[in-house]
Amino acid sequence: MTLEGDKTALIVIDPQVSFCDQGGSMDRQGRDLAPLQLAVTQCDLIADHARNAGATIIWTRMVFAPGYTDGGELTNRIRPNLAKIGALERGSGDEELSLLVSPAPEDVIIDKPRFSALINTGLEQVLKDRGITTVIVGGVTTSMCVESTVRDIGQRDYRTYVLTDACADFDTKVHEASLAAMQFGFATGISVDDALTLLKG
Repeated sequence: MTLEGDKTALIVIDPQVSFCDQGGSMDRQGRDLAPLQLAVTQCDLIADHARNAGATIIWTRMVFAPGYTDGGELTNRIRPNLAKIGALERGSGDEELSLLVSPAPEDVIIDKPRFSALINTGLEQVLKDRGITTVIVGGVTTSMCVESTVRDIGQRDYRTYVLTDACADFDTKVHEASLAAMQFGFATGISVDDALTLLKG
């Protein structure tokens, strides 16, 4: 089996300063960034190949308005620490894409205020406008924004793949449980090598 490049989208979830770079908000919290850095480096690799195969490359950023005025329940009650540490606030620099990735001018960048890339964004319209039928998802973190997006994509009847070795989380057990949940009901798990093979056509 191969994938038709012009009907395929690669969505790389949140390869941002916050999660991947020294001085970002997760680094300031003492989090181990190494697994996330490896995952987004893998995503950047496959993005280059997928782009050459004619696929649409989509990068997402989790971004909150200044003062977290659009954070709602997420920043007010569920994860109030995000606002306390100044994470992902527009204009802070924390929300920018990491230097570990290299989007091309023709790529799509989607800013999202929630874990799922389909909530209050134009992502679904982009997929429809481009005739996308297959979506490959990788990025960080596995259990939050990757899984939330994969669940929403999979339930909209796209052929959905999750890159098992190009996703990462701060907790290995949480990462593995999330991958298991996605593969149980929402997506097919594939490795980066498998994805590269499928995209060769």
